[in-house]
Amino acid sequence: MTEQTQKDYQVRLNRLNDAIALKEPDRVPICAYIGIIPYVLDGCTYRDAMYNYPRAKEAIINYFKRYPMSDAALCPRFSSGKANELAGTTMLDWPGRPGTKVPDLSTYQVQEFEFMLAEEYDEVLKDFTGFMLRKYIPRAWPNLAGLANFRINPSNLLGTAPLAGLYSPDALKAYEILAEMAVDSAECAKANAECAAELDQMGFPPFTVGMGEVPFDIIGDYFRSTLPTLLDQIEYEDELAAFCDRLVDIVIDSFGYLKNANMPVKRVMFPMHKGMDGFMSGEQYEKLYWAPFRKVIDALIEMDVTPYLYTEGRYNTRLEQLRDLPKGKCMVHFEQVDIRQAKKIVGENSCIVGNFPALLLQTGTPYQVEEKVKELLDICMPGGGYVFDCDGSIDLAQEANLDAMYNAVLKYGSYH
Repeated sequence: MTEQTQKDYQVRLNRLNDAIALKEPDRVPICAYIGIIPYVLDGCTYRDAMYNYPRAKEAIINYFKRYPMSDAALCPRFSSGKANELAGTTMLDWPGRPGTKVPDLSTYQVQEFEFMLAEEYDEVLKDFTGFMLRKYIPRAWPNLAGLANFRINPSNLLGTAPLAGLYSPDALKAYEILAEMAVDSAECAKANAECAAELDQMGFPPFTVGMGEVPFDIIGDYFRSTLPTLLDQIEYEDELAAFCDRLVDIVIDSFGYLKNANMPVKRVMFPMHKGMDGFMSGEQYEKLYWAPFRKVIDALIEMDVTPYLYTEGRYNTRLEQLRDLPKGKCMVHFEQVDIRQAKKIVGENSCIVGNFPALLLQTGTPYQVEEKVKELLDICMPGGGYVFDCDGSIDLAQEANLDAMYNAVLKYGSYH
């Protein structure tokens, strides 16, 4: 890193840290979440992000060269299409998968299934690891079903007999697949690390260093799927609450490495999928969604980690819970909200992020983009504590509109 890029890195880092601390930096930080737009602009596709990592990395690097006013490296990570093929992943469909209908320019698509049945709450609560091996893995990654054979009979622990399930023919087949998956997964991890390191050397600090999910969303996304989980709020409320509490400890433990990590950035993003207005009552939101998640938030803050709460959908009725966050310790992204109320209520204690309509970048004009940026800044800038981002990822955009967005923040976002 040159002396100039080191200086640029520190300026960007300080600018964002000041905003998080509810101070007024020199200007509003620009941390737009870029989805597939780097690939669109550079002539490649999201398929490259899953099968051709060098080409995908080139597109991302070129994007940040084109928009050096960005204040952090905020872009999707590469994923291994080959590893997912080998595992027989059922929860995703993706560009490049044999037989897929997903176009190359699309991101991967989530497919929800009930990987856990309603009557299995007791089982997963009694033995989470055993349930994952015997039930979850065969359903979610059927090519690895051989791992389900492992059971220990406590009445016979002599010799190696209890380990027989680990070396059964089906288990050995699963190990062969895992070994093959490991090769491409390692290549993918290396590509992600190289991309992050190159952006770092260019003077762009990472925006976040990890991602987690709200305990309720983990159940709704990966175990029960959306509709059954919403029904469980009524029919299995106690079991659902107990599972949420069980997941709290698992989520917190997954970020234990950050407690003593010597890192310039310690922020973790939590996309909040199912807490939006209308999915549950205020009482259900408080008990099943917010209260367990708040335990995770408090634990991360104790580790000196900044939680980034990425709310999705309408969030007008949830602002009072968000008001209660410790002052200057969290970031809260909004997709659809009364931004004046969000600034007034949530902005008292937390840095607010987002709310610029990404669709305008595709369907609007440069003039409309500039006017919308100015309107948003007029509301969110006063007193500091605001980071510019869109209401979601930037996937499609007219280049002139993208230029107008960045330039408008530079034009109207200065505090001095």
